Amino acid sequence: MELFNVYSLFPINIVKGLGQRVWDDKGQEYLDLYGGHAVISIGHSHPKYVEALSRQAATLGFYSNSVINRLQEQVAERMGIISGYGDYSLFMVNSGAEANENAFKLASFHTGRSRILSLKKAFHGRTSLAVEATDNPKIIAPVNDSGHVTYLPWNDLEVARNELSKNDVAALIIEGIQGVGGIRVPSDEYMRGLREACTAHGTVLILDEIQSGYGRSGRFFAHQYSGIRPDLITVAKGIANGFPCGALLISPMFEPVLGQLGTTFGGNHLACAAALAVMDVIEQEKLVENAASVGSYLLEQLSSIPGPVEVRGRGLMIGIEFDEPIKEIRQRLLFEKHIFTGVSSNNVIRLLPPLCITGQDADRFLESYSQVLKTK
Repeated sequence: MELFNVYSLFPINIVKGLGQRVWDDKGQEYLDLYGGHAVISIGHSHPKYVEALSRQAATLGFYSNSVINRLQEQVAERMGIISGYGDYSLFMVNSGAEANENAFKLASFHTGRSRILSLKKAFHGRTSLAVEATDNPKIIAPVNDSGHVTYLPWNDLEVARNELSKNDVAALIIEGIQGVGGIRVPSDEYMRGLREACTAHGTVLILDEIQSGYGRSGRFFAHQYSGIRPDLITVAKGIANGFPCGALLISPMFEPVLGQLGTTFGGNHLACAAALAVMDVIEQEKLVENAASVGSYLLEQLSSIPGPVEVRGRGLMIGIEFDEPIKEIRQRLLFEKHIFTGVSSNNVIRLLPPLCITGQDADRFLESYSQVLKTK
């Protein structure tokens, strides 16, 4: 049997990772400034993370509802403290798409409505309605054109208010910082306006913090810059540093009903151990603060280098937009300078490094990036 080939891969075989660095099978070291789509939050193979997963695997190799429930309660308690949402409830799942899917379901149950508002160029996952709420023609089949989702123009509050005023919208979903859509940061005024309009019209506000959350923006959640509190918050990616895990933070306005939501593997003992270890390291090593500091330095320095149309982002979620395809720049950074970066569309370099990168790492990238642009 062969793999169903839907991924584009570089001809590099990575066999080892530590912190913000990885090595290939030839011993070549690379600086990782992408972290598997923002999955690697505390760094590759962090010793505390490895030890926690190993200990949990050795302690419990089967499913025990009582043990898993206690572990999930620990995750919920810790996440409430670290995120500032101690009065919310937690439902653990396996991925970001599953988190968003359950958020849509809760919103529909709560409001009795079915229509969803999403933003153009949004990406919310690859399952059922999560796919439909994703404005990306590459992954939306024509059969999903059911009319349940309305796409809103970027940062246009009046259009959003007009749609919400129809009083048939179950939920409005927005990313804290748009990732696949090009690292676009919604204005604080726009976010506050959405919160007010959703409240006025009985619509659930969902913040997709799957890529922008867990300290990446320099706050625990990117939406916290605007001072709003969403009704539902979805998280995944960096929550467990590479172990499959996602979660839904649920405001007190929702009443749990037995059997309302369900998941087979969500919040299993290994996922909980991974999530707890990630929060330990984030707190102990002050990684949110580091993301704010190193990210601000990178944004400032990148903005002074001529070449791109725009540099934007917050913390360690940075987009560098050009008026032409950036394939050559990325390939030269990778094969000549040994630095991994990401891409959004075909003209935005996307930086999503582990939150533990240092000022020296930032300088290495800046020097390499400048050299590549000068000889482009």
